Amino acid sequence: MPSSSVPSFADLLGTCHRSAIHLELRDSYAPTPRFEAWQRGERINWRDRASWWHPYDQLITDTVDRGVSIRRARVVSEPVSDYIRWEHYVTYANVTAGEQVRWLPRRRTTDLSLPGNDYWVFDDRLARVHHFDGSGAVVQDEITKDATLIKHLTEAFESVWERAVPHESYRV
Repeated sequence: MPSSSVPSFADLLGTCHRSAIHLELRDSYAPTPRFEAWQRGERINWRDRASWWHPYDQLITDTVDRGVSIRRARVVSEPVSDYIRWEHYVTYANVTAGEQVRWLPRRRTTDLSLPGNDYWVFDDRLARVHHFDGSGAVVQDEITKDATLIKHLTEAFESVWERAVPHESYRV
């Protein structure tokens, strides 16, 4: 049963001891100022870490430093959308912060049983499921401790992870 109050992402990671997994299934999300700047041709100076390092990146680094494995898998259509091309570009920050990231072309998922929503699972005990509107904006985050659902979400993630291409090898 979903909880009526959703803890912050920082709180969820703060209570995590072993692992956090994240599955992304959309080809686009609601535009952000960073995405729009990229579309205009602006690029990040990756050598100037202070210009792009955000609190999210530090949170990931601090969590990984505590011994928590953070893995993100993205299922993408090919050829990729502009949004996915941008996500691939900015994933440098995720990897630098300590996330492990892989990409799986959607055409290689036909025989997999995948949920309809993006989600995080923390320590195989709690899930945060993201619900989006048609334009890719989050309309609700749902927290669940339902063991059967968490088992399904974890198995779906692992099936994607096993087939997916590591970030450094995936070309958009």
